[in-house]
Amino acid sequence: MRIHLTSVVVDDQEKALRFYTETLGFLVKHNIPLGEHAWITVVSAEDPEGTELLLEPDGHPAARPFKTALMKDGIPSASFAVDDVQAEHDRLVGKGVRFVQPPADLGTVITAVFDDTCGSLIQITEEKQKGGR
Repeated sequence: MRIHLTSVVVDDQEKALRFYTETLGFLVKHNIPLGEHAWITVVSAEDPEGTELLLEPDGHPAARPFKTALMKDGIPSASFAVDDVQAEHDRLVGKGVRFVQPPADLGTVITAVFDDTCGSLIQITEEKQKGGR
């Protein structure tokens, strides 16, 4: 069994599509119109056949309150792996991304958390090698 698809709930699919592709560097896998919304998935440029991320509209009545509560409590909706959190942090800050948690060494991992501009916090994580970086 493998993870094929996961989602992040967004308040504006087109805005999210621009952010996740132009700012983060993901590639569009699917963009299928479905009435008012679309089935939009993106994938990592480093693994285009890997897990898809669905940019899911927050139209369900439970979605917005849930998203708001997570944001208020500083809880990320998703976590993305990177090779170097500091370098990715610096790259994204250069593109205007707002971090709510700068890079932090948590022992076995280094993490940072940013606002995706679409209603969610996203964590980036670098796994440290045993014995240090």
